[in-house]
Amino acid sequence: MNQQVIHPMGKLQRQVQSLVDSKLIQKSDSIWKIALLYGDEWSHWKQELEDFGFATQDSIEELLLVETWEEAE
Repeated sequence: MNQQVIHPMGKLQRQVQSLVDSKLIQKSDSIWKIALLYGDEWSHWKQELEDFGFATQDSIEELLLVETWEEAE
């Protein structure tokens, strides 16, 4: 059986897409807005986003446009 493991950032991306679909946030909102929804976990996700070159001022849409999450080597 061949299962594909989803990158943690892919999981975050899916969760954020779900928030957009539920109209809790908009694609044009800044990434920092999801901090309000992630509470204690935010510091971890903020670091992950920064590691991938995102700033909290970037739009959520930029996060949702990523097609593949790969670690830099």
